[in-house]
Amino acid sequence: MQAHLVQFDIQWQSPDANFARVNDLLSRAKINAGDLVVLPELFDSGFSLNTNITNDRDLRTLTFLSETAQNYGVIVQGGRTVKLESNAYAHNVMSVVGPDGLTRCEYTKIHPFSFGRESESFVGGDEVVTFTWGQNDPIVCCPAICYDLRFPELFRIGASRGAELFAVGANWPDPRQNHWRTLLIARAIENQAFVLGVNRTGDDPHLSYAGGSIIVGPKGEILAEAKSEECVLSAPIEARVVRDWRTTFPALRDAKLIPHD
Repeated sequence: MQAHLVQFDIQWQSPDANFARVNDLLSRAKINAGDLVVLPELFDSGFSLNTNITNDRDLRTLTFLSETAQNYGVIVQGGRTVKLESNAYAHNVMSVVGPDGLTRCEYTKIHPFSFGRESESFVGGDEVVTFTWGQNDPIVCCPAICYDLRFPELFRIGASRGAELFAVGANWPDPRQNHWRTLLIARAIENQAFVLGVNRTGDDPHLSYAGGSIIVGPKGEILAEAKSEECVLSAPIEARVVRDWRTTFPALRDAKLIPHD
Protein backbone atom coordinates (compact mmCIF):
# COMPACT_ATOMS: atom_id res chain seq x y z
CA MET A 1 0.00 0.00 0.00
CA GLN A 2 1.10 3.54 -0.68
CA ALA A 3 0.13 6.87 0.81
CA HIS A 4 -0.12 9.86 -1.54
CA LEU A 5 -0.08 13.42 -0.21
CA VAL A 6 -1.40 16.03 -2.66
CA GLN A 7 0.43 19.32 -2.07
CA PHE A 8 -0.83 22.17 -4.22
CA ASP A 9 -1.52 25.90 -4.45
CA ILE A 10 -5.15 26.13 -3.31
CA GLN A 11 -7.12 28.72 -5.25
CA TRP A 12 -9.00 31.09 -2.96
CA GLN A 13 -12.65 30.11 -2.50
CA SER A 14 -12.67 28.36 -5.89
CA PRO A 15 -13.79 24.73 -5.53
CA ASP A 16 -13.93 23.94 -9.24
CA ALA A 17 -10.38 25.17 -9.81
CA ASN A 18 -9.14 23.16 -6.84
CA PHE A 19 -10.96 20.01 -7.92
CA ALA A 20 -9.39 20.35 -11.37
CA ARG A 21 -5.90 20.81 -9.90
CA VAL A 22 -6.23 17.75 -7.68
CA ASN A 23 -7.44 15.71 -10.65
CA ASP A 24 -4.50 16.88 -12.74
CA LEU A 25 -1.92 16.04 -10.09
CA LEU A 26 -3.42 12.63 -9.35
CA SER A 27 -3.61 11.77 -13.07
CA ARG A 28 0.18 12.08 -13.30
CA ALA A 29 0.92 10.10 -10.12
CA LYS A 30 1.23 6.34 -9.78
CA ILE A 31 -1.96 5.58 -7.85
CA ASN A 32 -2.99 1.96 -7.33
CA ALA A 33 -6.25 0.55 -6.08
CA GLY A 34 -6.16 0.21 -2.30
CA ASP A 35 -3.90 3.22 -1.74
CA LEU A 36 -4.58 6.23 0.51
CA VAL A 37 -4.83 9.79 -0.85
CA VAL A 38 -4.61 12.70 1.61
CA LEU A 39 -5.58 16.28 0.72
CA PRO A 40 -4.92 19.45 2.73
CA GLU A 41 -7.20 21.17 5.21
CA LEU A 42 -10.07 22.99 3.44
CA PHE A 43 -8.55 21.96 0.11
CA ASP A 44 -11.59 23.22 -1.78
CA SER A 45 -11.43 26.84 -0.58
CA GLY A 46 -8.26 27.63 1.32
CA PHE A 47 -8.29 28.77 4.94
CA SER A 48 -11.20 31.18 4.56
CA LEU A 49 -13.35 32.31 7.48
CA ASN A 50 -16.18 33.29 5.13
CA THR A 51 -18.15 30.13 5.78
CA ASN A 52 -21.29 31.50 4.13
CA ILE A 53 -19.40 31.21 0.84
CA THR A 54 -17.16 28.21 1.47
CA ASN A 55 -19.48 25.79 3.26
CA ASP A 56 -20.21 22.58 1.41
CA ARG A 57 -23.97 23.13 1.50
CA ASP A 58 -24.63 21.33 -1.76
CA LEU A 59 -22.14 18.51 -0.96
CA ARG A 60 -20.08 19.28 -4.06
CA THR A 61 -16.83 18.71 -2.19
CA LEU A 62 -18.01 15.51 -0.55
CA THR A 63 -19.20 14.32 -3.97
CA PHE A 64 -15.79 15.12 -5.46
CA LEU A 65 -14.09 13.08 -2.72
CA SER A 66 -16.48 10.20 -3.34
CA GLU A 67 -15.99 10.24 -7.12
CA THR A 68 -12.21 10.44 -6.76
CA ALA A 69 -12.17 7.50 -4.35
CA GLN A 70 -14.29 5.41 -6.70
CA ASN A 71 -12.34 6.38 -9.83
CA TYR A 72 -9.02 5.28 -8.35
CA GLY A 73 -10.28 2.55 -6.02
CA VAL A 74 -8.66 4.28 -3.02
CA ILE A 75 -9.45 5.88 0.31
CA VAL A 76 -9.46 9.68 0.11
CA GLN A 77 -9.19 12.07 3.07
CA GLY A 78 -9.93 15.73 2.38
CA GLY A 79 -11.00 18.85 4.24
CA ARG A 80 -14.21 20.85 3.82
CA THR A 81 -16.39 23.39 5.63
CA VAL A 82 -19.65 22.12 7.12
CA LYS A 83 -22.08 24.80 8.28
CA LEU A 84 -24.03 24.13 11.48
CA GLU A 85 -27.77 24.42 11.08
CA SER A 86 -28.33 25.62 14.63
CA ASN A 87 -26.15 28.75 14.55
CA ALA A 88 -23.76 30.93 12.56
CA TYR A 89 -20.72 28.73 13.14
CA ALA A 90 -19.26 25.95 11.01
CA HIS A 91 -17.11 22.88 11.48
CA ASN A 92 -13.68 22.40 9.89
CA VAL A 93 -14.02 18.78 8.81
CA MET A 94 -11.86 16.01 7.40
CA SER A 95 -14.02 13.58 5.45
CA VAL A 96 -12.70 10.10 4.75
CA VAL A 97 -14.29 8.29 1.82
CA GLY A 98 -13.72 4.68 0.78
CA PRO A 99 -13.35 3.16 -2.69
CA ASP A 100 -17.05 2.32 -2.65
CA GLY A 101 -17.78 6.04 -2.50
CA LEU A 102 -19.19 5.86 1.01
CA THR A 103 -18.02 8.02 3.89
CA ARG A 104 -15.90 6.00 6.34
CA CYS A 105 -15.71 8.70 9.02
CA GLU A 106 -15.65 12.44 9.53
CA TYR A 107 -13.36 14.25 11.94
CA THR A 108 -14.12 17.77 13.17
CA LYS A 109 -11.05 19.83 14.04
CA ILE A 110 -10.91 19.89 17.83
CA HIS A 111 -8.65 22.94 18.13
CA PRO A 112 -9.72 26.01 16.10
CA PHE A 113 -6.76 28.31 15.49
CA SER A 114 -7.75 31.27 17.68
CA PHE A 115 -4.51 33.17 16.86
CA GLY A 116 -5.71 33.17 13.24
CA ARG A 117 -9.31 34.06 14.24
CA GLU A 118 -10.63 30.64 13.21
CA SER A 119 -12.68 30.46 16.41
CA GLU A 120 -14.73 33.45 15.20
CA SER A 121 -16.23 31.30 12.43
CA PHE A 122 -15.61 27.68 13.44
CA VAL A 123 -16.50 25.75 16.56
CA GLY A 124 -14.28 22.85 17.59
CA GLY A 125 -15.23 19.19 17.67
CA ASP A 126 -14.94 16.89 20.65
CA GLU A 127 -14.15 13.43 19.28
CA VAL A 128 -11.01 11.64 18.11
CA VAL A 129 -11.95 9.19 15.34
CA THR A 130 -10.19 6.39 13.48
CA PHE A 131 -10.65 4.39 10.30
CA THR A 132 -8.96 1.30 8.87
CA TRP A 133 -7.01 1.24 5.63
CA GLY A 134 -6.10 -1.95 3.80
CA GLN A 135 -7.57 -5.36 3.16
CA ASN A 136 -5.18 -8.13 4.17
CA ASP A 137 -3.32 -6.36 6.96
CA PRO A 138 -5.31 -3.19 7.71
CA ILE A 139 -3.69 -0.30 9.52
CA VAL A 140 -5.64 1.90 11.93
CA CYS A 141 -5.53 5.58 10.91
CA CYS A 142 -6.45 8.75 12.78
CA PRO A 143 -7.20 12.03 10.98
CA ALA A 144 -6.10 15.40 12.38
CA ILE A 145 -6.11 18.99 11.13
CA CYS A 146 -3.36 21.62 11.14
CA TYR A 147 -3.32 23.37 14.58
CA ASP A 148 -4.22 20.01 16.21
CA LEU A 149 -0.57 19.14 15.66
CA ARG A 150 0.40 21.33 18.62
CA PHE A 151 -1.69 19.25 21.04
CA PRO A 152 0.00 15.88 21.66
CA GLU A 153 -2.83 14.61 23.87
CA LEU A 154 -5.05 14.22 20.80
CA PHE A 155 -2.48 11.93 19.22
CA ARG A 156 -1.98 9.96 22.41
CA ILE A 157 -5.74 9.38 22.65
CA GLY A 158 -5.65 8.17 19.06
CA ALA A 159 -2.76 5.81 19.84
CA SER A 160 -4.61 4.49 22.90
CA ARG A 161 -7.48 3.61 20.55
CA GLY A 162 -5.18 1.66 18.27
CA ALA A 163 -4.02 4.29 15.78
CA GLU A 164 -0.88 3.26 13.91
CA LEU A 165 -0.93 6.12 11.41
CA PHE A 166 -1.90 9.77 11.77
CA ALA A 167 -2.94 11.74 8.67
CA VAL A 168 -2.67 15.50 9.17
CA GLY A 169 -4.05 17.91 6.58
CA ALA A 170 -3.02 21.54 6.96
CA ASN A 171 -2.79 25.12 5.78
CA TRP A 172 0.36 25.73 7.85
CA PRO A 173 1.90 29.15 7.08
CA ASP A 174 5.49 29.77 6.12
CA PRO A 175 6.57 31.76 9.23
CA ARG A 176 6.20 28.66 11.43
CA GLN A 177 7.37 26.07 8.92
CA ASN A 178 10.10 24.73 11.22
CA HIS A 179 7.44 24.00 13.86
CA TRP A 180 5.44 22.01 11.28
CA ARG A 181 8.32 19.68 10.47
CA THR A 182 9.53 19.30 14.07
CA LEU A 183 6.10 18.55 15.51
CA LEU A 184 5.24 15.98 12.84
CA ILE A 185 8.46 14.09 13.59
CA ALA A 186 7.80 14.36 17.33
CA ARG A 187 4.26 12.98 16.99
CA ALA A 188 5.66 10.01 15.06
CA ILE A 189 8.40 9.27 17.61
CA GLU A 190 6.29 9.61 20.75
CA ASN A 191 3.40 7.52 19.38
CA GLN A 192 5.57 5.03 17.46
CA ALA A 193 3.38 5.59 14.43
CA PHE A 194 3.49 6.69 10.82
CA VAL A 195 2.64 10.38 10.45
CA LEU A 196 1.53 11.87 7.15
CA GLY A 197 1.56 15.67 7.01
CA VAL A 198 0.17 17.31 3.86
CA ASN A 199 0.40 21.07 3.62
CA ARG A 200 -0.63 23.51 0.93
CA THR A 201 1.79 25.72 -0.96
CA GLY A 202 1.51 29.12 -2.64
CA ASP A 203 -0.33 32.18 -1.32
CA ASP A 204 -3.78 33.27 -0.22
CA PRO A 205 -4.88 36.89 0.34
CA HIS A 206 -3.36 36.85 3.82
CA LEU A 207 -0.46 34.39 4.08
CA SER A 208 2.23 32.44 2.24
CA TYR A 209 2.72 28.69 2.53
CA ALA A 210 5.93 26.72 2.01
CA GLY A 211 4.52 23.23 1.49
CA GLY A 212 6.92 20.85 3.17
CA SER A 213 4.59 17.87 3.13
CA ILE A 214 6.25 14.90 4.78
CA ILE A 215 5.85 11.20 5.49
CA VAL A 216 7.47 10.07 8.73
CA GLY A 217 8.06 6.51 9.92
CA PRO A 218 7.40 5.26 13.47
CA LYS A 219 11.03 5.76 14.55
CA GLY A 220 10.99 9.35 13.31
CA GLU A 221 12.71 8.50 10.03
CA ILE A 222 11.85 10.63 6.98
CA LEU A 223 10.36 8.41 4.28
CA ALA A 224 9.55 11.21 1.83
CA GLU A 225 9.58 15.00 1.96
CA ALA A 226 8.50 17.75 -0.41
CA LYS A 227 9.82 21.26 -0.81
CA SER A 228 7.51 24.08 -1.94
CA GLU A 229 6.54 22.75 -5.36
CA GLU A 230 3.14 21.34 -6.23
CA CYS A 231 3.43 17.56 -6.18
CA VAL A 232 2.04 14.23 -5.08
CA LEU A 233 4.36 12.92 -2.37
CA SER A 234 4.23 9.13 -2.06
CA ALA A 235 5.70 6.39 0.12
CA PRO A 236 4.90 2.75 0.94
CA ILE A 237 3.19 2.05 4.27
CA GLU A 238 3.23 -1.34 6.01
CA ALA A 239 1.39 -1.98 9.27
CA ARG A 240 3.97 -4.54 10.37
CA VAL A 241 6.64 -1.81 10.56
CA VAL A 242 4.71 -0.09 13.36
CA ARG A 243 3.89 -3.33 15.11
CA ASP A 244 7.45 -4.65 14.97
CA TRP A 245 8.81 -1.40 16.43
CA ARG A 246 6.21 -1.29 19.19
CA THR A 247 7.08 -4.88 20.09
CA THR A 248 10.85 -4.32 19.97
CA PHE A 249 10.69 -1.05 21.92
CA PRO A 250 7.39 -1.10 23.86
CA ALA A 251 7.42 2.48 25.13
CA LEU A 252 3.66 2.94 24.75
CA ARG A 253 3.09 0.25 27.38
CA ASP A 254 4.64 2.59 29.94
CA ALA A 255 2.39 5.53 29.13
CA LYS A 256 0.39 6.81 32.11
CA LEU A 257 -2.42 9.32 32.08
CA ILE A 258 -1.95 11.67 35.02
CA PRO A 259 -5.27 12.76 36.57
CA HIS A 260 -5.77 16.48 37.12
CA ASP A 261 -8.44 18.79 38.49
